[in-house]
Amino acid sequence: MLHTINKSPFESNIIETCIRFIQPGDPILFIENGVYAVQAHNRFAMLIESVRKTNPIYALLPDLNARGVTTLIDGIKTVDYEGFVDLVEKHKVNNWL
Repeated sequence: MLHTINKSPFESNIIETCIRFIQPGDPILFIENGVYAVQAHNRFAMLIESVRKTNPIYALLPDLNARGVTTLIDGIKTVDYEGFVDLVEKHKVNNWL
């Protein structure tokens, strides 16, 4: 299952809730303000790095660019809109709003 997170971790605890329910191998895609979670050297970096050991983590590149997020946690993959569509086509989606 693909999990999408669109809320900033600085204003919502959705990321912690999502992590409680993900299964190993489930991809997580950060979109909209959720991309702040994957910015390097923030207080969520250790949490993201631990999840990345068992789950692929993606961030939507246009949203990163729009928010000026340029330095990412190691191992975070970026996708454009086409990549976003590819992920949605391959997985059932759970939107954490």
